[in-house]
Amino acid sequence: MTNLALNGAPPRATAHLDDAYLGDIIGAFGTIARDDTGTRPNWRRKLMTLAAIIGPGLIVMVGDNDAGAFGTYTQAGQNYGTSLLWTLLLLVPVLYVNQEMVLRLGAVTGVGHARLIFQRFGRFWGAFSVIDLFLLNALTIVTEFIGITLGLDHLGVPKVAGVAVAAVLIVAAASTGSFRRFERFMMVLVFGSLLLIPVALAIHPPAGQIAHDVLIPGLPAHGRLSEVILLIIAIVGTTVAPWQLFFQQSYLIDKRIGPRFMAYSRIDLWVGIAVVIVGGVAMMAFTAAAFAGTAAAGHFTDAGAVARGIAAHGGRLMGVLFAVALIDASIIGASAVSLSTAYAIGDTFGIRHSLHRSPRDSIAFYLVFAGLIAVAAALVLIPGTPLGLLTNAVQSLAGVLLPSATVFLLLLCNDKTVLGPWRNGRWLNLFTGAVIAMLVLLSVILTASVLVPDLGAGTMLWILGGGLGIALLGWGVQQLVAPVRAAPIDRTGRDDWRMPPLDTLAPATLRRGEKAWLTVLRLYLVVAGGLVLIRIGQLALTHQL
Repeated sequence: MTNLALNGAPPRATAHLDDAYLGDIIGAFGTIARDDTGTRPNWRRKLMTLAAIIGPGLIVMVGDNDAGAFGTYTQAGQNYGTSLLWTLLLLVPVLYVNQEMVLRLGAVTGVGHARLIFQRFGRFWGAFSVIDLFLLNALTIVTEFIGITLGLDHLGVPKVAGVAVAAVLIVAAASTGSFRRFERFMMVLVFGSLLLIPVALAIHPPAGQIAHDVLIPGLPAHGRLSEVILLIIAIVGTTVAPWQLFFQQSYLIDKRIGPRFMAYSRIDLWVGIAVVIVGGVAMMAFTAAAFAGTAAAGHFTDAGAVARGIAAHGGRLMGVLFAVALIDASIIGASAVSLSTAYAIGDTFGIRHSLHRSPRDSIAFYLVFAGLIAVAAALVLIPGTPLGLLTNAVQSLAGVLLPSATVFLLLLCNDKTVLGPWRNGRWLNLFTGAVIAMLVLLSVILTASVLVPDLGAGTMLWILGGGLGIALLGWGVQQLVAPVRAAPIDRTGRDDWRMPPLDTLAPATLRRGEKAWLTVLRLYLVVAGGLVLIRIGQLALTHQL
């Protein structure tokens, strides 16, 4: 596929898979012409550019504070007070590094995450990644509708009618054939997420304790450590989820943002991270304050019970605001997660997949999107579903599966053919490798706690320390045997550098060691994911008894 000539320059081939990805940047708050390559000489022009660009990073981050986040953060607050707030602060660099790498991949390549994995690593690894994404996303969308039902129940709205209206609203907003209309719909929901702020102000949790627990890591003084670790993994899973990688890359491409506006896209991402962290801290803090000293402290059930507790502590209006914020967040999450799946399916099977297209022009894309919403909406209406347990199960699974997604992200961001002058530097690779090692170790501890329910704190610490020691030893041996002496990356001209069409790229080759590690990681994650499901099943049976 080729770009049209700009300013008399010859057309340049790009890797875009859909003609709808070429054209003006049309955002919720502004437009940038396709041939606008001029500088921004003053603050007014810069702010207008940022207004047009803002969206992908903000939506993906606010969508991260979805129904699963409401359940996970409020569970932490109700059961353990504010003692786990520090986990959110530690996740900030992880959030930025992961999503910034995705941002670069989307802007520079013009190709979605799923397509790049298939193209660079082959059908075997591509199929694993897409199957993982599809199954986890399908479960995640169910949890979004669980959040909607819990919010509706607190407001006294009939569940069947409310769920049906929410499902129709989500599908209708995405099916207008206008990218701008969809983004404006999402921005209205983003502003709705700010309802958490008045709830926090009304309940006014102690600011000094919040600051202490955000900045100084510690563990709760009560509760089983294995359950605390499971909850920490759930916090990681809900804050850094695999769907985010696929969504932001494809949504950025659909918005037609290229590398020339990378700085503005990074600001967009930072704004989103600030909003998601403030929301997470607020939920954990005001839930801790609302339940402190009550009989319900330490006995979390679901976000609906949290809304009742907030109403009892802060007044009926605060409970209503929390329930509305929960519904709002669930609609954002359902829209973004469904869209990430539809984008990935479009990438995989080569079908048209753009919000700039009407349903008639891209029927398969919209059928996937609407089908996921319809099935999830129907499942939550089945009586007897353990809503709270299912929500937490999905977040735990996301935490277990994230290392696999991050490994492919790291490999792609070091592929010279894919990113050229935009590829990772050495220090970013070291940080991302450390993040992957930590994520794997957390899932190892989770797996061990499933196999040995009475696993003690000392054993868990040995696993964590031993794993870190092995990782450091392996890195040291690698440096001795084959020290990395990478030449400095030439960044000149990168604003205009784009990945060539996929069919012109030389095949990627994985070294024998990389294939071995990927195979071991895949086998481990399959086992770990299965054991997490067993653990959740055991908890569900106990809950029913």
